[in-house]
Amino acid sequence: MSTHQQAFEGRPLDRPSEDIEDQGLAFDIGTLLSRRRMLAGIGIGAGSAALVACGVKGEGASASASSSAAATTTSAAAPNDLSGQVLEEMNSETAGPYPGDGSNGPDVLDESGVERRDLTTSVDGNGSVSGVPMTLTMNLVDINNDNQPLSKAAVYVWHCDAEGRYSMYSDGVTDQTRLRGVQVTDANGQVTFDSIIPGCYTGRWPHIHFEVFTSIDDITDATNAVLTSQIVVPEDTVTEPYKLSEYDGSANNLSQITLDTDNVFSDGWEQQAPDVVGNATDGFSLAITVPVDLTTQSEASSMGGGMGGGEMSGGMPGGNPPQGGMAPPSQ
Repeated sequence: MSTHQQAFEGRPLDRPSEDIEDQGLAFDIGTLLSRRRMLAGIGIGAGSAALVACGVKGEGASASASSSAAATTTSAAAPNDLSGQVLEEMNSETAGPYPGDGSNGPDVLDESGVERRDLTTSVDGNGSVSGVPMTLTMNLVDINNDNQPLSKAAVYVWHCDAEGRYSMYSDGVTDQTRLRGVQVTDANGQVTFDSIIPGCYTGRWPHIHFEVFTSIDDITDATNAVLTSQIVVPEDTVTEPYKLSEYDGSANNLSQITLDTDNVFSDGWEQQAPDVVGNATDGFSLAITVPVDLTTQSEASSMGGGMGGGEMSGGMPGGNPPQGGMAPPSQ
């Protein structure tokens, strides 16, 4: 009988006949991310580190190349046991003026096919988006159930494209539903999305929006959300991507804002900063633990205020963006 073990830290081994150190790069990175999530859950180094080996992606490359290393690392990593630890629910944040959840006009959550992992096309499969590939893995935990994984919850994610535009609202993409989608958490409380690194538009730090619902049946009514928040995209992650032509204008916009001056993250952002691995050539993997309190509904407003009120020119979403293609101030 083999003396080798079949699992390590609760995770099945891909090569049970070989030693732990011979399980391969994806397993090693998955182990690293799991341990970092555990440390973040107890307040040690939460959001403080990003392992980023920066390279340069050729101009014009499409985000559909999600066969990158970024797509293979976090998806295999199950979250560590956080039971017995004291966690606070992630900060509620505004959904902004471009939620696409029916609370401010367009509603993608009523469309067939919105439950999907790949966000790089519209829900109907048409269109495509350019940018540096990004895989986002979110681990949801129920803080009222001893931090057990929150399974069967629906997570709606959306963000702007490389030019700072939001599908369904911004000129040129009002007929698109790309960079929006829903996933249902598995037994580990985990969901994974394949997308691109978002651009940086005037007045906002690069970010990713999300809403959490207790089940897929609840997503058709935005008021059912139990948490609405935003995820920080770390500066080290966007430095190289923002040198590419797809992200024209983003580097300049980023230079004019910090996390401490951002009107959303300035009240504290450490819990909203993910762990990151990857590079601009192969893509990035972002992983974050999201503590959720199911006994409360989201306190965040769908419409954002400040920094221009989050409106397109002309006072309504969908107006003409400024020169350079970057969207105006928004939440």
